[in-house]
This record gives sequence, structure tokens and C-alpha cells, in this order.
Amino acid sequence: MNVGDRVRLMSGREEGIITRILENNIVEVAIDNDFTIPVARREVVVIAPEEAKFLKQDDTSIQPSKRQEPVAPVLAAQGIYLALAHQSEELLAVTMVNNTDFDVLFTSGEDRDNKYRGLQNDKLAPKTTRVITHYHLKDFEKWPSLLIQFIQHRNGSATLFEPVTKRVQFRANSFYKSKKMAPVLNKEAYLFQLDQKPVAVNTDKIAEQLINATTQHESFKLQAPEHEIDLHIEKLIEDHTGMSNSAILKLQLEKFQDALDRAMAANMHEIVFIHGAGNGILRKEIQKALSRTPGIKYFEDAKKEKFGYGATLVKLK
Repeated sequence: MNVGDRVRLMSGREEGIITRILENNIVEVAIDNDFTIPVARREVVVIAPEEAKFLKQDDTSIQPSKRQEPVAPVLAAQGIYLALAHQSEELLAVTMVNNTDFDVLFTSGEDRDNKYRGLQNDKLAPKTTRVITHYHLKDFEKWPSLLIQFIQHRNGSATLFEPVTKRVQFRANSFYKSKKMAPVLNKEAYLFQLDQKPVAVNTDKIAEQLINATTQHESFKLQAPEHEIDLHIEKLIEDHTGMSNSAILKLQLEKFQDALDRAMAANMHEIVFIHGAGNGILRKEIQKALSRTPGIKYFEDAKKEKFGYGATLVKLK
């Protein structure tokens, strides 16, 4: 019995996915409608792959209109990946993917509020995967950072690989753009490559270029934001299908903070944030952030005849 196994509760007809192995012979099971419960190991039975395959074939024969076309194989770049694949509408399986010709020795853990918790460690053979944990989309803003350490190896190889430590921190503005076909899994997932070498940045050269730019172009200025910033989600991202409310809020607050920082750096006198009326959560979070930000003269509801109660005017020092 392992994390990622599909199981049936012996006391009922519910099925789910094992998301964690707990102490005292307890397992955590995410039921298909996405709530999670602790269950004694003796109270669940693993569903054999043959049974799951049979049931799937049976379902498609009853409802041919819902049959899914097989996913075509994808030519993906070689590498080591972290793939977050849907196991239900809300539940994502966080999976290590070894799409190389080498063995991969890895360990994984979570960093939440500077407290580390180990998850899984294993040796992945070439072209194999391992589920390390599960996350719910509805809890996106509470996800921890993932810390992955790994080294590639093959007996008799003439190549020596350096150990790699990778921190993966999920941000709404990039997470929902990362969906693509995952190698080895051959299914859509939110995909992050772990073995990409960082591009070396020559800070001295950048500073020199910045000085040259300001010297040669007297009109050079930091790009200030627009006077009015519309934070409605459809204005920030083309396709927000599947985003949870918490993920939407996180993206809106990131856009707000970026615009506010640039407005202050550009010495603007004021800026308006259009957040809409709605349930007032975004407005409350914005005004909470403004109240603890130095450099703010005051903030108030923007012109009601233009925005109603759906915008906040910020006066800057």
C-alpha cells in the first residue's frame, strides 16, 4: 500500500486515492469528491489495476459518448520533471518524472513557514515516475515550497553529475501557464523541469548597460503603471478556467503589489485599483496591505459616480 494507490473503503462504497501514510497504521485518503479522511489500513483495500481497467472499459461501453480518445505519445525533452497531474477535478498528484537514460536518486520535502518536513525518497529508473504527495487546488495559496534534491547515476557511466537542490515555489501567474503534456506520464500536467541549468547573470554588465541607457537617453524612466489598474481576473489572464478562488485572489494581489511598487518608484502622486464590489474580499486585502505600507498618504473609495464602490484611490507621498 503506497501513496497514489487507488483504494476502496471496506465499510462503504467510496473510493479514493492514498495521499499520505500516517503513523499507527493510518492512511489519509482523498475521496473522489475531494474531501480527505484518515482511515485505518485494515479498513481499505487496494483496487487492482486489472479491476480498474475492467471498470473503465465497462463504463465506456455503457456511455460511448463520454469515451476519451487515447493520448498520442509526445516527444518531450529529456530531463527530470515535477508534474502535477489531475487525479480528480480538485486533487493533483505531485509526481517526480525521470525522462532520462540514467537512474535518479532523489529526496523530497516541504518547506512551510521555515519548517521542513520530509516527504519521499527513492531511486527512479529511467523513464519511470513516483508520486511524492497530493495537493488540493482549493488550497493553492496555502501550498508550501517543495525542496527536491537529486543526483543522476549509471553504473559504468563516463559522466559525473553534480548533486542538485531545487526549490519549487508555486505562483498563480506562472503555475496556470505551465500546463503541457508530461513525458513518461503521457498526460496533461502542470510541468516544471528540475534539471535546467540556471542562466549565469553578469550583474556588473547589467549595471553598466543601465548607466549607458540613462546617459544616452535623458528621457529614460522606470516604466510607470497605468493610472487605473483593473484587477478583474479576466483582465489579468486570458484563460482562468479551473482556477480556484484562492488562486485568483493570489494573482490579483500580486498584480496589485507590482503596480503599487512601480507607482511609488516612479514618484506617481496617485493610483486607482479597480477591484469590483463583489463579496469585498479583494478590497479588504488591498486596503489591509495599504495600511501597513510606508509612503502612502491615504486611501479612500474612488469616485463613486464612476466606479461605485468597486475601486480604491491611493494617494502617494
